[in-house]
Amino acid sequence: MKKNLIKKLVSAIAVTTVAGSLLTGCGNAPEVSAANTPAPEANTEAESGENTAADENTVADAPVETKGTITVAASQTPHSEILAEAAKILAEQGWDLQVTVFDDYVQPNNVVESEEFDANYFQHIPYLNSFNEEQGTHLVNAGGIHYEPFGIYAGTKSDLADIADGDEIAIPNDTTNEARALLLLQDNGIITLKDGAGLTATVNDIETYNVQIKIIELAAESVKDAIPDAAYVILNGNYALEAGLSVGQDALAYESNDSAAAQTYVNVIAVKEGHENDEGIVALVNVLKSDEIKQFIIDTYDGAVVPFD
Repeated sequence: MKKNLIKKLVSAIAVTTVAGSLLTGCGNAPEVSAANTPAPEANTEAESGENTAADENTVADAPVETKGTITVAASQTPHSEILAEAAKILAEQGWDLQVTVFDDYVQPNNVVESEEFDANYFQHIPYLNSFNEEQGTHLVNAGGIHYEPFGIYAGTKSDLADIADGDEIAIPNDTTNEARALLLLQDNGIITLKDGAGLTATVNDIETYNVQIKIIELAAESVKDAIPDAAYVILNGNYALEAGLSVGQDALAYESNDSAAAQTYVNVIAVKEGHENDEGIVALVNVLKSDEIKQFIIDTYDGAVVPFD
């Protein structure tokens, strides 16, 4: 009994240590690898008087070979949460995944460009391309992981059928997300965009207001704060989750899973050009696209986050 108690205490310490490698803010992450976790003792059938020679295939689990550390900059929800689940699988493969949470859309790209971090996980491809063009960075897509359907959510009004002239609708103001919000408004008959207006559409591309709404442009992370004041808000999936909202239960309208927009705005693992085939990056992407992580996403986010095949 004393031996079993010691084994339980050692296991508890190992689990706590692995969890400690998931960070918030910009602090330094402790280096932990699965190799530090003691392997379970082999079964000794001799203790029960049985012939151990008859079970030569029973071998003690060997310690996991330490392969290295993977550093990722991520948004809090859902990205860091998905990475936390992936860290458990990566640890079994010998990788120490260290995640730092950022609350903006600029620094995660800057720290990958400077190679302070190996990768980031927070953005879709149109934003990545736009950032590279505007900032002169050299970031590339190493693998698509999930997409987050845009939704129209209640503010001071709880039914989209009640929309009326003068109503304010808050939308994200960055180039790609603003276009996506406008396309969703068009899909619901509220506005009509000019011919050819697509993934770069702005309010200047609105040809007709079918309802004389007032569009309020805000930083993506601030749109949810307009819920008490605007008639409706249009939120990215991650910011909807942060506001305690679910696409499946709370959205008044949202992009369908097979829509061009949903497929276009897949969230990716981004790395600096030339690193997309690094061993750690390949391992990270493979785990994030695994059946285990896909099922975690489906079970956790109620349609607000959808695995990308």
